[in-house]
Amino acid sequence: MPLYKIKHTTTYSYTFTVIDCVNQIMLYPIVDGLLEVRNHEIKISYDPVVDTFIDYFGNHLGVFSVIKPHTSLLIESVAEVFTKPIVFPMDEMKASDQWELLENLSRQTGFIDFLKPEVFSSGEELRNILKGVIQIEKTPLQNASKLSEYVYNHFSYKKGITSVETKTEDVLKLKAGVCQDFAHILIILLRMIDIPSRYVSGYICPKGKEMRGEGATHAWVEVFIPNYGWLGLDPTNNCIVNDQHVRLATGRNFADCSPVKGTYKGSGEHILEVSVDIKSESAKKSSEREGSPGFSYEAKNPGAPVNSYRYYLEVQQKQQQQQ
Repeated sequence: MPLYKIKHTTTYSYTFTVIDCVNQIMLYPIVDGLLEVRNHEIKISYDPVVDTFIDYFGNHLGVFSVIKPHTSLLIESVAEVFTKPIVFPMDEMKASDQWELLENLSRQTGFIDFLKPEVFSSGEELRNILKGVIQIEKTPLQNASKLSEYVYNHFSYKKGITSVETKTEDVLKLKAGVCQDFAHILIILLRMIDIPSRYVSGYICPKGKEMRGEGATHAWVEVFIPNYGWLGLDPTNNCIVNDQHVRLATGRNFADCSPVKGTYKGSGEHILEVSVDIKSESAKKSSEREGSPGFSYEAKNPGAPVNSYRYYLEVQQKQQQQQ
């Protein structure tokens, strides 16, 4: 049973003093039958009181405020977690019966949010992709796996080629991106064939083999498989999610799972620096020992009238997830 120590540090440095900083954090590993938290501590500058809640999707989140004037803000999450391997689905139920069960789910409120596809101009291109990949006589799991493999094989993993404002249409044209882009494309394809799918934010941990997405927060997809439940698919690494993935939040897309977001009053440029260092007791490997620099992002003053609030905070967090 692997033990991982995960240190996630977020630092904001402001050119000028800011006040009334209100933030939401989603930095709590999801505890279930496959993950146990041995220890978890969150440290925040100025020691604000953190109120915790469970959101609509069942995620654990915290909210805090820093009212007094300040020029920097540090949020540090350190967690020690044990993970267990999944039990892989047998997938023995007849394919037609599975598709019928999924059709029935479309009328259940718990799945509607994860079945509604986006509306955009590239629908025809996506339908052509589906025609070349989908085999309706196969099970939902077999088709979902094929789509994940398609994204992995046909989209190049390139940092910096997309930004947080890059639209899905542009990702399709570029045929390149990072984990967030891969997850969003796969979700769209899955929902177009009525397989419930949700976005997952978390970490991918070292386990003796280098994986794309190490050294930052990671993103992947969960699909609902009849007679099994939710199963994670990581299109960035073309694998089924197992005991080296640690979940922080699930939702319809990244906007539901942002690690940190909020507002503040102030003006001027500010810099966001994010680093994720993971030590694996089982693999004897650490991104920290390898000198992982994390991620740094400088946000320019967006100008009136929105510069009084942290309009770009969630944008910056998305940018970090794309590293």
